[in-house]
Amino acid sequence: TACPSGVQYGALLEPARELVEHHRHVSPAERVLRWVGLHQLMPYRQRLKLLASALWLYQKSGLQALVRRMNILPAHLRAMEAIMPPLTPRYVDYSTPAPAAGERRGRVAFVIGCIQEAFLAPVNQATRRVLRRNGFEIVTPMAQTCCGAAHAHVGELDAARALARRNIDAFLAEDVTAIIVNAGGCGLALKEYPHLLKDDPIYAERAQRFAALVRDVNEFLAENLHHPPRGEVRVRATYVDSCHLRHGQRVSRQPRELLRAVPGLELVELRQPDRCCGSAGVYNIAQPDIADQVLDAKMKDVASTGATLVVTTNTGCHLQLVAGVRKAGLNARVAHVVEVLDESYRAER
Repeated sequence: TACPSGVQYGALLEPARELVEHHRHVSPAERVLRWVGLHQLMPYRQRLKLLASALWLYQKSGLQALVRRMNILPAHLRAMEAIMPPLTPRYVDYSTPAPAAGERRGRVAFVIGCIQEAFLAPVNQATRRVLRRNGFEIVTPMAQTCCGAAHAHVGELDAARALARRNIDAFLAEDVTAIIVNAGGCGLALKEYPHLLKDDPIYAERAQRFAALVRDVNEFLAENLHHPPRGEVRVRATYVDSCHLRHGQRVSRQPRELLRAVPGLELVELRQPDRCCGSAGVYNIAQPDIADQVLDAKMKDVASTGATLVVTTNTGCHLQLVAGVRKAGLNARVAHVVEVLDESYRAER
């Protein structure tokens, strides 16, 4: 968004990443970690949920505190462990359509996500409740898979294309007016399927139809908030933009509008709201030292607001900010915009 000529840097970087990956030396440890994460876990929600349940035991047993105190993990694993949120592995059944609450105003499809569902399931559940409260029936295609963003970030474009085709088939089989996604990075990846599949003779046109339906939950609710929140949420909050949402999808006004609609909530802007938190897809795992420096700068900005609620709209940012709040010793919690709306609706009831 900083380029006055509108150069699409993301589109230029993708083939460069792919070229670099084909020529650089990858250590055996990184190769195994990437194979497990990108190919054996992220495309499979059930495996991720099992992992999350195991990590919940790791947290509850006190082993996490011991491992962190001893600092014994290798750098990349230490970076992954650091962004683990407090886990609540309680999941709901998405296979049955969820009816609208009150007057039915439309039918939408919901993107569950992979890391989002396994590690931030309460965000997904709040998203469904808020959409239903505003009159939308929700269908969740169970054949959907990972959006492929992480694969594209590290230059594995063939794998990203395979996942994109699966998602297109799953969602276009449904009769809906919109495909709702609550993660800024995933939403951008889904909206960019036409670019990813532009040379595919079968899926190029289908990708265009799919992307035309994809809406970030913030932009969708800003236009379809049929039941404005009325319950008070008395808190001082600051909003941390997802770079993928702000710069990639051009969605920055709508989350703020939704937060300002919540009675009792005081929204305080950061001094540098357009600066990255250091997550950047999988950058905080691939380059943890530099990502930590970026995160430290972001948390100083957050601390200056005096906020006790840090609000975001992307999976990677959410996990990164949880780690940042803990590292900076702030008396604050991290939540998604839809969780704040859901809290207001519950307070109203």
